[in-house]
Amino acid sequence: MTTPTGYEIAVREHATLGEGPTWDTAAQRLIWIDILGSRVHTYDPVSGRRTVTVTEQHVGAAKPREGGGLVLNLRDGVGLRDADGGFRWLHHEPVPGRRANDAAVAPDGSLWAGTMRYDEAPGGGTLSHLTADGTVSTVLDDVAVSNGIGWSPDGRLMYYIDSPTRRVDVFDVGEGRQISNRRPLTVIEEGAGFPDGLTVDADGCVWVALWDGGAVRRYTPDGTLDRVVPLPV
Repeated sequence: MTTPTGYEIAVREHATLGEGPTWDTAAQRLIWIDILGSRVHTYDPVSGRRTVTVTEQHVGAAKPREGGGLVLNLRDGVGLRDADGGFRWLHHEPVPGRRANDAAVAPDGSLWAGTMRYDEAPGGGTLSHLTADGTVSTVLDDVAVSNGIGWSPDGRLMYYIDSPTRRVDVFDVGEGRQISNRRPLTVIEEGAGFPDGLTVDADGCVWVALWDGGAVRRYTPDGTLDRVVPLPV
């Protein structure tokens, strides 16, 4: 089902590679990034206030921290930026030719962070799990372009996108946040673009943004396509 939609521009801004919109509930603001522009943007829809913070490296994701500040998925690892601007590495692992990409905060507050090679070579990227004390484990080590990550409302399923596969995959989540039983939720057909970012709504449905597809799609938990929102991009 295609959903006709009217559009209102909230923020008019240019970016080299704008991605990663995240709602910061505590601060009531939108966070988004310009990956290749090395910038983190915020927008307060009530006051209209906007901020831009320049990072020293390409930034793949920026997520709010419980005590304020941001956790940043950067080219050479995952860093913590405090509310007062202070910075320290949570995990530092530079790999030549590789950069960070999308990341997501799990229901238990841990971070799942993806990487990819600049040349998008198959197998050059990873998906890792990080805890607040900096403990890191590589969960997937054969990724091309690590992208959208999300969880079902009950936390028992995790959704994941490696964009060139054209799949939205689903895992079972077990004890200790271990994931298993990877299988496709859906496959995006040729000519419709590539799956990129995703989010999961309160009904457990998965919303997928299509890179080079000019649309966002909603899939039910059984993989049925039930909504298409065309976008003027």
